[in-house]
Amino acid sequence: MPRPDPARLAPATYPHTVTIQTRFQDLDVLGHINNVAMAALFESGRVRFNQAIKLHGWAGHRWLVARVEINYLGEGFFPADVEIASGIGEIGTRSWNILSAAFQNGACIATCDVVLVMSASGGLTALPDEFRAGLEANRLRL
Repeated sequence: MPRPDPARLAPATYPHTVTIQTRFQDLDVLGHINNVAMAALFESGRVRFNQAIKLHGWAGHRWLVARVEINYLGEGFFPADVEIASGIGEIGTRSWNILSAAFQNGACIATCDVVLVMSASGGLTALPDEFRAGLEANRLRL
């Protein structure tokens, strides 16, 4: 698997960062943060990112996670905190990407790419203009 774009490995690329504490129960038998715990750290970061950017224009709609891809680049350890940095990547007609990276002690230990789709009562639907504008305002700084 190719390494991510070098810009994805720099915290300054992302418009939002949140600190999340690791837990002893996050460790595998070798003492590393395990893959399930890393997915949960990214999920927590993504939820906090969504709350922080306060997207408008989605009343009557909901969004669904369609795909999650995590690339493990280094080992994570307890008890050091993990910084989850997030921003918006590609924006389509009915979908968008949230791109995140996990940093521990200044090093990028994993990246996470999530595809989300907008849904309404009739199924998938186009992104509302106000919602799209909020996404655009929170793009990665590439």
